[in-house]
Amino acid sequence: MLWRVTMPALLIAVYRSALIGAVVLHATRLLSDTRHATHAVEGLITLLDRIETPRDLDDVLVWLDGPGLAAAPPVRTTILTERKTFVPHVTLVPSGSTLVFPNADGFDHNVFSRAEPLAFDLGLYGRGESRDVTVSRPGVLRLYCNVHAKMSAIVLVHATRFATRADRTGHFALGDVPAGNYTLHVWHERGGAQQVALRVPLTQAVRVTLDARAYRALPHLDKVGKPYDARGRRY
Repeated sequence: MLWRVTMPALLIAVYRSALIGAVVLHATRLLSDTRHATHAVEGLITLLDRIETPRDLDDVLVWLDGPGLAAAPPVRTTILTERKTFVPHVTLVPSGSTLVFPNADGFDHNVFSRAEPLAFDLGLYGRGESRDVTVSRPGVLRLYCNVHAKMSAIVLVHATRFATRADRTGHFALGDVPAGNYTLHVWHERGGAQQVALRVPLTQAVRVTLDARAYRALPHLDKVGKPYDARGRRY
């Protein structure tokens, strides 16, 4: 038995098939776009302090970690030792980066770190000389000078490319973050650390309060774990 298909019926069937295909293709593209969409993570850090307006809010460090976040390429960055000070005081670098320490003072320095993520000792070196070290493990690195007890600096070694510091008003922003569940880390030398679980995209800006009111600067130990003597007042 032969089936007869009229031309209008054939055209309707072809049209329906094309329409279904277009709908499926559009839905597939929407799903793909959703999976690959990126979003901003923004927020405000408040620092409770013994003074009314803290002057170091821009030293608040903010970074994301979690599954699937891309790493940033390593860099080579300079931290100058000048006038018995590390410049800058706070530095952010990706894992695998190299820190370079040129000495611009007319006397020796000895840059070292005793804690995680990296312990190192660059030894004594004089004016015009430079030493460097590569930092491969993420974490907050505290730097000191074995000659000058008051010299200190902070280096955040971050594992992903989503790291920044707040501005002077406490605002921060991380762009192009993929959708997903992450941990937001907030750290300040005087205000301590906090972690916030996030689901991106956010439904509202992040707000974090750090408390520096109980902070007291305590003397640190030298590179062999002993108190400083007159070395810190030598120059």
